[in-house]
Amino acid sequence: VQLQASGGGLAQAGGSLSLSCSVSGTIFSTNIMGWYRQVPGSQRDLVATMTDGGATNYADSVKGRFTISRDDAKTTVYLQMNSLKPEDTATYYCAATQRSLITSSLGWAANYDYWGQGTLVTVSS
Repeated sequence: VQLQASGGGLAQAGGSLSLSCSVSGTIFSTNIMGWYRQVPGSQRDLVATMTDGGATNYADSVKGRFTISRDDAKTTVYLQMNSLKPEDTATYYCAATQRSLITSSLGWAANYDYWGQGTLVTVSS
């Protein structure tokens, strides 16, 4: 299974960026997909998840600003990031799992078996 993330870069505070993650080697439509982010010296934190049924879950810090979506035909998951803040600066990782997860465990990074290489997002103030 391979995940290839793209779309990171530099944005100003209040601006927008869109991330994409192309997935191959698995039946994409059966995967739960997630976006996580990490800054050096810190753990990898949940940003958003989306189940194979389309249910979404967001970290409180990004609710109302970020939107996760997926296109099963293109085997791609997206993260639209609006109203960016300097504290959104991080390396963003996409992740996938075919495990059957209960809602409360969707955000646990340990439950995701496949990870992309990460894409850096930098938000300037």
